[in-house]
Amino acid sequence: MSERKTRRQAALAAAADAEDSHAKSESQSTTNGNGNGQAVPSDPKVDAAPHENIFLFWPNIIGYFRIVLAIASLYYMPLHPRTCSLLYSISCLLDALDGYAARHFQQSTRFGAVLDMVTDRCTTSCLLVFLSSAFPRWAIIFQSLISLDFASHYMHMYATLVMGGSETSHKNVDKSRSWLLNLYYTNKTVLFVCCTLNELFFIALYLLSFSSPLLSPQLLEPLGESKATAIQTGAQVNSSVLRQLFTNPYSAGALEMARANKMDSTWPWIIAGISAPVMALKQFLNVVQLVKASRWLAEGDVKSRREAGLPKKSQKSA
Repeated sequence: MSERKTRRQAALAAAADAEDSHAKSESQSTTNGNGNGQAVPSDPKVDAAPHENIFLFWPNIIGYFRIVLAIASLYYMPLHPRTCSLLYSISCLLDALDGYAARHFQQSTRFGAVLDMVTDRCTTSCLLVFLSSAFPRWAIIFQSLISLDFASHYMHMYATLVMGGSETSHKNVDKSRSWLLNLYYTNKTVLFVCCTLNELFFIALYLLSFSSPLLSPQLLEPLGESKATAIQTGAQVNSSVLRQLFTNPYSAGALEMARANKMDSTWPWIIAGISAPVMALKQFLNVVQLVKASRWLAEGDVKSRREAGLPKKSQKSA
């Protein structure tokens, strides 16, 4: 009897040990979140990874500040060229800073790239819209430049996304497709010079609309008694720094300053003459970009149609 009890106790103890080990394995697999019952060790690097808010990355914050400056420049654009040019220029120069911040902080994102491009397109197009109203005779030129800028960049972005994949940047242009676009997008110096001088040309034209009677004959017209009486003579001067930088663009003084041709047109003419060739090169690059992107999409369409067996040959009737 004692021998039977000993065997029975040993069997019960072995069964209890098996149940304990099985329960431990199940609890470990449940803890690791693996539904197949296999214990997988947790990765401490994944568990300790902080939650990132893409919208608060430093390059994107700089992008938001660019938008604020651009809106402020548009507010002063009709009648206060100095303040408008200053705000607009700072907004454009920050375009280079956000790219440096993205590389420095390792915060390059697709959202930031699109935000940067959309800001560039919108600010330039708004300035060109003003130039269309300032120089009505050449409005069709400025309208064509707006259309070309939007069309080429949209076509290029869409072709890169569809043909190159979602992980491909629009700046990764293969030399076999276009060595000129490859140089433009990969060489930071070339990209900076082209974009900066292109914007400087349009800023110079904007300043000339307030200073050059040759381009704006209305500057030679008399001010008129009604507008002259609106100018407050002997008003107290506000000497605060903010008031000097952000004066009222619709004040009578700002209107009189623009109409009476008190701005010197020498420097705007010099800037326009220096930047004009680069501006023309930038528009040529837009044309090349539009053509290359269109051809790339057409190549993809031809390949897709071949894989689908199109055009399908119609069966001849017997």
